[in-house]
Parts: sequence; C-alpha cells; structure tokens
Amino acid sequence: MKRYAFIDVLNTANSAEKMLGFAVDWARLAEYLINKRSCTEVFFYTGIENGDTETAQEFDSLSKIDCCVVRSKPVFAYKNKDKTVAKACRSCGEENVFTVDMGYNKKSNCDVELGVDTIEKSAHEVELMIFTGDGDFEYLIRRALEKGVEKVYVFSYAGKEIRAGVTISRFSTKLRDLIAEKRERVFYTSLNDIKHAIKKDISIT
Repeated sequence: MKRYAFIDVLNTANSAEKMLGFAVDWARLAEYLINKRSCTEVFFYTGIENGDTETAQEFDSLSKIDCCVVRSKPVFAYKNKDKTVAKACRSCGEENVFTVDMGYNKKSNCDVELGVDTIEKSAHEVELMIFTGDGDFEYLIRRALEKGVEKVYVFSYAGKEIRAGVTISRFSTKLRDLIAEKRERVFYTSLNDIKHAIKKDISIT
C-alpha cells in the first residue's frame, strides 16, 4: 500500500490558527506524515508573498527533504468590491449614500496543481491524505475513489464556533456529507488530534 499526502497550506494554516489557536510547523508535519503515517510522498501547495524571505526559505528547506514536493506560486492582492450603503438621518430623515472600502484580499490558488497531482497518484492499493476543509475538493475525492483509491483521510477541523451571533466553520458541508456517505472509505481526522506532533514551538526572547 502506498500513501500520498496533499496539503493545502493556506487552508490548513487558517484552520489551525483561527479555529484552534496554533501555528503549524510544516517540517514537523512532513516528519509526522513520513515517519508516523508511512507516506511515500508529501506534497505542499502554497503561496509566497514577494519579499517574504522567511516563508520562502522555510518551503525551500522542505523541498530538499526526501519525499517532499513543494508547489508554490506568488501571492497576489486583489481589491474587494466596495459596498454602497444608504442610511437615513435620524434627525431629518434624509437618506445619505456612502461607500464602504472593503479592502484587499490575498490569494494564490494552487487547487489545479493539487488536483492534477492527486489524480496522477490515484490507483488501486493507494491511500490519500488530504489536508483541507475546502468543499471544492469533494469532487476530486470522488474521482480518486472511482480510480480505485482504497481510502482517503481528510485532515482539517470540523468544529464550529459562534462569534458575534454568527456560526463559523472552516469545514465544508460538502465534505461532511461525503464522509457520512462514504464512511468505509473516507475518514476525517481533526487537526487538534495531531496538534502535539505538528505544532510550531514559538520561543519568546
């Protein structure tokens, strides 16, 4: 049996940091997957901002580890569409219209690369470990199963939080439904369960 791991770095980092409060040490994650989960290859998909030498060096070091493959792209900033809001004055009732600056988002989409690599490795006597909570990969997992993959393990965090009256989750309903449907072949593992093995140690000086 061969095992391959595919890591959506941004999605995994956000789930760990925003939902569980810890930063992922990517080298420790690679070590965990290779030594503890017997992965043949570990693929990382990430964006790197221009001038972010620390992250660039971190993933360059990862790419030099046997069994690790890094697919990286530049991060681009794009402008969110501003919102036009109309609000009535409490005193005179006159309606005032103003524009709300919605700021910028940063994006570096490696979904195509992850999808192609996953399908290329999909076959009988293969198990996949996919690190993401993104529902866009539900179709990819189904295709991998159709190609004969024995089992797929989805690593993310499916917990929910209520913030300012809003329920927040970073784990897609599509993936929840897929895991429930394919319970004998698709499995969920919480990032919290492997936190001890992949958490970045932050030293305070």
